[in-house]
Amino acid sequence: MRKALIILFAIACGTARGQHKINAALKKQLDSVMILDQKYRDTLSLLMNPQKADSLSKALSFKPGQAVTHYWALQSRLDSLNVVFIEAVFKKYGYPGKTLVDTPANETAWYIIQHSKKIAQYLPMMKKAADDKELPFRLYAMMLDRELMNEGKEQIYGTQGMCRPLKNEKTGGCFIWPIKDAATVNKRRKEAGFEQTVEQNAARLGITYRVLKMDEVK
Repeated sequence: MRKALIILFAIACGTARGQHKINAALKKQLDSVMILDQKYRDTLSLLMNPQKADSLSKALSFKPGQAVTHYWALQSRLDSLNVVFIEAVFKKYGYPGKTLVDTPANETAWYIIQHSKKIAQYLPMMKKAADDKELPFRLYAMMLDRELMNEGKEQIYGTQGMCRPLKNEKTGGCFIWPIKDAATVNKRRKEAGFEQTVEQNAARLGITYRVLKMDEVK
């Protein structure tokens, strides 16, 4: 009887391990897609820095302004192809989370959707993945903030910035999009898993943080 119980326990453990086996092939595909997602974004980030844009454009043999258009066109094409791929993954597996593809590949699908025009469609899926610990909750929080900003609403966690003239300003600048209940945002950020305060995150983005209301940005 004791021997039979040991055998049954071993079978059960083996089954449990099998249920959580990493899909190595899918993980490899997601790693490759992640490279494509970032292929031109570092260059674009530099080109959008006023202090570096002109010298970098010249080094790349572009006139000022042309380099950004060129590299955005290249990245946009890759982004479109990545969305087609990731939607096929969703159809077959649901969200490819930590259990299926381990880390950091479990974040790839999030990046693809975050850089697409389909955030609203897949935001519920991202929330479920975050609630199930398949995706870091802070990433869902960032996506939620982006969708709220896209809808012209206050964000929750203060993750999103915008560069354009404010309502009563003639010159453009960058600012953190208005935050709902801004006084307690750092408490929410900490609970969501962010290590930086909203002020520190703004500084990381090259923005001096200030509290704004929606009527100041519309």
